[in-house]
Amino acid sequence: MIKHTMMVSFTTSIPESDLDQYLKDIENLMTASGHIQAFSAQRHIRVAGDDHAPLFVPDAIVQVGVADPDALDALFTAPGLDDLIRRWQSRFPYQVVWANHAPLS
Repeated sequence: MIKHTMMVSFTTSIPESDLDQYLKDIENLMTASGHIQAFSAQRHIRVAGDDHAPLFVPDAIVQVGVADPDALDALFTAPGLDDLIRRWQSRFPYQVVWANHAPLS
């Protein structure tokens, strides 16, 4: 299994209800793609040390489990992904960094 872990940071404050909806939209799209084996998402837990982050502090972490590199590649072309990104970027611009890795535990 490959884990695709994304850290999402909105450039402006996002209301909690909108963040919840963003995460639900991502989950629904990824699940509907038929390529994932696992999905989890959590809000970032803010601490004082976040003030010293060299890149950005995420608002949420999303982790998707897929069987292999082909399934992960397929997620990047999932139907509706471009529309979802455009819709949310127009409402609440954000940045994403990610890592693809073996399960951590």
